[in-house]
Amino acid sequence: MAQGVRRLKIPTLTANRFVLRAFREDDVPALTALHSDPEVMRYLRPGGEPETSPRKAWDYLVVQMGHWLLKGYGKWAMADAATDELIGRVGYFDAPYEWPGLELGWTISRRLWGQGYASEAARLALNWGFEMLDTDEIISAINPKNAPSIRIAERLGEKPVREFVMGGDTYRIYAIARDEWHARQART
Repeated sequence: MAQGVRRLKIPTLTANRFVLRAFREDDVPALTALHSDPEVMRYLRPGGEPETSPRKAWDYLVVQMGHWLLKGYGKWAMADAATDELIGRVGYFDAPYEWPGLELGWTISRRLWGQGYASEAARLALNWGFEMLDTDEIISAINPKNAPSIRIAERLGEKPVREFVMGGDTYRIYAIARDEWHARQART
């Protein structure tokens, strides 16, 4: 590393099966594979087209790292606890232009669907968000056809509150307020 270069400090969140950590340059091949899966990408972007280019994965990674630098929060790489292999991405996005709010999103490798990874990671990130960020509401923008993500949002305590149109596609905004989160924490 060149002298004088300082690394951005991104918190690491740990669970038994995975770690939420900063993206690294060596995550590009696994991120490319994740974004290349048409089923994974189906509801995530307007048109649902997969992104098969390593350059697009690199661009995604750079945007996420820039988001952490500018905002103090962003998306984490979700890595297998045993192997450190990238298995998804979970965290926050909030662009100052045309974005509906502080959004918590999750994208998990298809081979892990139905095993609770997304719910567990999203809950970990949601807890971090309400503990560390000055916000009264956290949202998730979900395609209304994406039933698995809707179930995850509902498990988190998010409720449908409004709609958002992006790129011609309509997304339903699920949200949870800080006081609702605190009430759920007190019950557990």
